[in-house]
Amino acid sequence: MPECTEDLGSQKIEFGRVGRRVVEGRFDGGSMTSDGGVMLLGEVDRKLGLMDAAARCIADPRDPALIKHRVVDMLRQRVYALAQGWEDLNDHQSLRQDVAVQTAVGVDEALSSAPTLCRLEKWASRQTAVKLHEVLVEQFIASFKTPPKELVLDFDATDNPLHGQQEGRFFHGYYDSYCYLPLYVFCGQQLLCAYLRPSRIDGARHAAAILKLLVTRLRQVWPDVRIVFRGDSGFCRQRIINYCERARLHYIVGLARNAQLQGITQYLELAMKDEFERTGSKQREIGEFMYGAQSWNKERRVITRLEYGEQGNNPRYVVTNLTDEPQELYDNLYCQRGEAENRIKEAQVGLFATRTSCHYFQSNQLRVLLAALGYVLIERLRALALQGTALANAQVDTLRVKLLKLAAVVTRNTRRIRLYLASNWPSAGIFTHAMAQLRSG
Repeated sequence: MPECTEDLGSQKIEFGRVGRRVVEGRFDGGSMTSDGGVMLLGEVDRKLGLMDAAARCIADPRDPALIKHRVVDMLRQRVYALAQGWEDLNDHQSLRQDVAVQTAVGVDEALSSAPTLCRLEKWASRQTAVKLHEVLVEQFIASFKTPPKELVLDFDATDNPLHGQQEGRFFHGYYDSYCYLPLYVFCGQQLLCAYLRPSRIDGARHAAAILKLLVTRLRQVWPDVRIVFRGDSGFCRQRIINYCERARLHYIVGLARNAQLQGITQYLELAMKDEFERTGSKQREIGEFMYGAQSWNKERRVITRLEYGEQGNNPRYVVTNLTDEPQELYDNLYCQRGEAENRIKEAQVGLFATRTSCHYFQSNQLRVLLAALGYVLIERLRALALQGTALANAQVDTLRVKLLKLAAVVTRNTRRIRLYLASNWPSAGIFTHAMAQLRSG
């Protein structure tokens, strides 16, 4: 970073000429913001009570008589900034003076500095993570006005690359890097779990325990709800399947190919190969059979999707206790599992959940959960305020550019805080509609 020898406000920036006019600029415009859309995030948060609930999960070790910045205000500052695209703690050295951000947080003075926010991360403990996950689940439950008939829980593990000497850092052969191995659980677009784990474990580690906790809580609220566990072959573990059957859960889980499975389907695959060579068109078949692995105590229904094309044979196997037609289950249920991967991308890339550069493991878990809280705000913004608009299904990066990054001049006096929003902003209509939806009811 270049070293500045004078105040930025006094530095003139030359942009050349337009006709006879010299074009120049200075950072002396006063109270202006590039983040006027943060007001939407603040409104969503207050409608949900999300940061208030999250703040109660963090034990504050400070002397109450000496506290200047409340935990809830620090959480709002940090999570709103992530949603606005400011992922680095150092960004807050300037953002803390932004009047629009202060207003959204709910204060009328400078917000927390970067060192203060860093200390917040060091307060995190394992109990903090447990309580914050409870907040995610309770928020999910509160989002339903009427009891749902069916919930499909998507479990997926992914890598969180590391570039330092963080606690719990191990090399993972599949990802060919040092990383964490977080476990995410989604139901539709809603996030229920963002559980950080070291990578020196099986990808399904703790999944059965988390599933049991989720099912227990969801059935306390909705005793008659139909719950489906869905995951890739990394979650085809005897413990998980046995629990699903004992707890009267439905499941549809990928099954890794092996010699016995391929022996069952080999004749059909040879026939498909012959047909492809004869016609030149890709062959596809979906069928089913009963199969019992050596570790299983009984045979179970397996759906197979076989394809043969230019790349050769491409079989897929899925084990399930659902009774629908094989093609319906594979195409319209199991394949929809890929949508959870898009949601993980939003949380990890769009909301910077991979910025786990703290030394301590629990501090990094808190960072992942702060990104999860930011994801909840974005998802609820879509659901509560953007339905029927062009941004109803927009991902976080698109929402940030088209709705949250809004230029404004901000004035504040004893009677009023006013944002003079950009006059020619293309998303003005959607922004107005969204705020009206959030403030109604």
